[in-house]
Formats: sequence, C-alpha cells, structure tokens
Amino acid sequence: MSQFWKAWQKRKKTLQEKALHHHADRSMERVADKELSLEVDENIIMIEQELGRCDDLVVRRFRDKRGTDCAIVFLDGMVDRNVISEYIISYLSNPQIPDILPASNELESTDGLRQVIRNILSGSAVLMRDGDNKAYLNNTRGWDRRGVDEPQTESVVRGPRDGFCETLCVNSALVRFRLKDPNLRVRHMVIGRRTQTDVYVMYIEGLAYPPMVREVLARLEKINVDSILESGYIEQLIQDRRWSPFPQLQNTERPDKVVANLLEGKVAILVDGTPAALIAPAVFTQFYQSPEDYYERFYIATLLRFIRAISITIALLLPSLYIAFSSFHPEMIPSRLVIAMAAGRSTVPFPSLVEALIMEVAIEILREASVRLPGPIGPTIGIVGALVVGEAAVTAGLVSPVMVIIVALTTIGSFVSPSYSAAISIRMLRFLVMLLAGMFGLYGIMLFLIVLLINLSSLKSFGVPYMSPFSPLNLKGMKDVFIRAPHHLLRTRPTMFHIQDEIRMREEENREQAGR
Repeated sequence: MSQFWKAWQKRKKTLQEKALHHHADRSMERVADKELSLEVDENIIMIEQELGRCDDLVVRRFRDKRGTDCAIVFLDGMVDRNVISEYIISYLSNPQIPDILPASNELESTDGLRQVIRNILSGSAVLMRDGDNKAYLNNTRGWDRRGVDEPQTESVVRGPRDGFCETLCVNSALVRFRLKDPNLRVRHMVIGRRTQTDVYVMYIEGLAYPPMVREVLARLEKINVDSILESGYIEQLIQDRRWSPFPQLQNTERPDKVVANLLEGKVAILVDGTPAALIAPAVFTQFYQSPEDYYERFYIATLLRFIRAISITIALLLPSLYIAFSSFHPEMIPSRLVIAMAAGRSTVPFPSLVEALIMEVAIEILREASVRLPGPIGPTIGIVGALVVGEAAVTAGLVSPVMVIIVALTTIGSFVSPSYSAAISIRMLRFLVMLLAGMFGLYGIMLFLIVLLINLSSLKSFGVPYMSPFSPLNLKGMKDVFIRAPHHLLRTRPTMFHIQDEIRMREEENREQAGR
C-alpha cells in the first residue's frame, strides 16, 4: 500500500510539473510546427503574431533590382541600422551590383519560423523575399555594450588588466587570444526556455578528462528552467552538494585565470550576459590562490600564500578563541594579559559572546552598506563608520577595546581571500563557531573543526575530491599548494584532475634547444 501511495504521489508531481511547463512551452511548440510561406506578407504576419505585435519590431520593405518584394525584420536597438541600409538594402536594390544573395556564403538560411524568431530575438536581421520560402539570417548585432575593463573583484599588482565583459563572443575571443591551441574545443548550448541564454563550454581535447567533460555537458543539458540571468544560476544547478556553504565551482572575471585552468585539464563555462566565467571542477585550495602567484618569483608567491592561510585562520577562529579563553579558560591566558582584559571589560554589561556578536553584526552591516553605496562614497563610509562605531561603543562601555581590535583583525583577514564566494563562506561559518565557543569553549571549537574537516573531505566536484591533494594524499600536487615551487620544477600537471597529458615541461627538449 505504501509503495502504491509513493508511486501515485510521484505520478501526481510529474503531472503538475508538466502542467506548469505547458504554458511556457506551448508558444515555442507552436512555432516549431510552422514553416515559412512563399509570401512575404504571410511570413511577416506570423512573426508579428508570435512576438505579440511589439512596438520595437521593425519591418523594412523594399524591392530588389529584379522588382521582387523583399522585407527585413529586426528589433530596434539590437542591430546596426547602418549595416542594414548600406550593405544589405543598397546592395540588393542597386542594379549595377550583381545579385550576391543566392551565392553568399556569409548568410545562413532557414525555412523554419522558430529559427527565425530565435535569431530576431538574438539581434539578427532576417531577410525574406517573395517566391522564396527561406529566410536569410544576417548577423547585424549592434547594441551598446561595455568594453573590456579591468576586473573589479580580482585586481592584481602584476598581471593582465583585461577582464571579461557581458558579451559572450568577446569573452571567448579573450580566451582564444591567449590560448592559440587548435585542440581548444567550444561547445554551444542554449539554456532557459524564456531567456534562451547562450552558453559556451570550453575545454582542451587531449588534456581534459573525457568522462568529466561529458558529465559537465550532461548536467547542463538537464537544466530545465525558464531563465538564466547570470552564471550563478548555472553554478547552483549543476554543483554536487547544493546545501554545502563552500563553492564547488570557481567563478572568475579574468581570462588569464580561465586559460590557466584549461591548461590543467578543467572545463570553463561562459554565459552570455555576465562577466563571470565558471571553472569546473574546483578544489578547496584553488580558492585561496591568485594568478599573481605565478607571475611573481616563487618565494614571494610562497610568502603570500602563507599570509593568506594565516589571514583565513584569523577570520574564522579569532573571535571564537577570544570567547572561549575569556569565558571558559582564563587560566590559559598570561596573567598580565588577563589583568588588561579584565580592566577593559570592567564596564561591559554583556558576556563575551554577546559582546562579540554585537560587534560582528555591526561590522557586517557596515560592510554590506559600503558595498551598496556608490563607488567613491562606499569605502569612505565603511572606514569612517567602523571607526566611529568602534570608538562610540568603547566610550559607552558596550564593548571592550580588546574586542574592537579582534573584530578589526577578523574583518581585515576576511578581505585577504582572492575569492569573494570563499570569503563569504568563512564569514557565515564564523558566527556558528562563535556560538559553539560561547556554549562549550575550546571543546566547541574542536568539535566544529572536526565536523568541518569531515564535511570538506566528503565533498566532490565532478568526481574530484574537494580536499585534494590532502585527501586523498597526492604528493605531486603538494608542490603547488602552500609552497609554490619554481616554474622549472612544475614540469607535470596536477594528476588529481585525471589529466590526460601530465607533462607540462619537457626538460630534455629545452636542453637540446638551449644547446643549439
């Protein structure tokens, strides 16, 4: 009886989902069944019906040099009108110019209405002629777009200054500009029933693990939503563990970072309309590495990585350690420091846990406000607001001076992480470990760390263990984690990504070339 009830509930849920998707899909199904007519007027009527007679739909009628009625259909603001007037209409209307349309290799043709609607909505101009049931698709996209600027979230002292923009073809060209490998493969997909968002999947054939590439493509094909407005939609829909606070795909605005990961056998996902590319698979350590690590000398990069590791530890554990020591284990603190802390807390009416929560919440509010304010005002408000709030809280006796110092170090440490999504995870977990420290002291902190390590060790990103090369242990991969080895020692690629070609640098060939 229970199995019958479960089967009935599953069947009911499937029928409900089909009913919800029916209204969204019926228009495209109707378009898919239609073919173009030999009459231009009939085709224009069908296009206007499908697009709801939109006011921005432009239909330009003219006659070519043979006297045939023609029409060009496009959306206002999405095409370059000069190209349409000077290179299409004038060429077809001028009797002194030969008719290049039937023999043109630059035009795509289709006899399906669905393909016509798709191209019009994508910014193409569609040319139709009487007596011809085919429409000719002209790539005349010409809307205003943002140029290639420096990435705002991943700035470096030394390195390239160009970053992705919101145009997919420009982003793929930035990758091609750096990676002139004929084995670079680009797979095009359209995701989103209503937005019809273009997506590129890029990988290097011969390096990327074929089953991993197939898994990425399969997960993307399974996405069945009505809209994809940013790469974050795709990231949340294809990741392995959707309830984990840690990001399992890396996002970046830097083309050089995408190329570096492609050369390690990974897959890049570019989404039209967003400057953030996705990299899969992702492991925990790569979120705390910067492209600048490979542009500087190895000992500078190693020092920077140790600084990041210390900063991340401070950002996660420093407030909770203060709470645990001051509330449960004061005997572990040096006597002079205990006296100084007691003097500072003499006027504070709250326990250390409440004191830390008040300051942390205040700082998070100030940080969020500084992000939402206009560019020149945001950093000023964040710095001045933190100073004013901290000084006022100490003067009023709500918090101790030591707590202000701890919260300041914690906030600064969270800014050191090169990845914004990874820093957000640390900020969220900091509140949890503070509560455990306030209830159980150091035992609560140790319990949190044990559970955290178990969770991280159980995560996988497209079949790759999230804690590689630590778990499982991979000694070859350890030379590029905390310590960035010199380039002449990084002769092999990381094997944890099931790379097909492990050799990055062939020392014998380099020696032969140097000898010549």
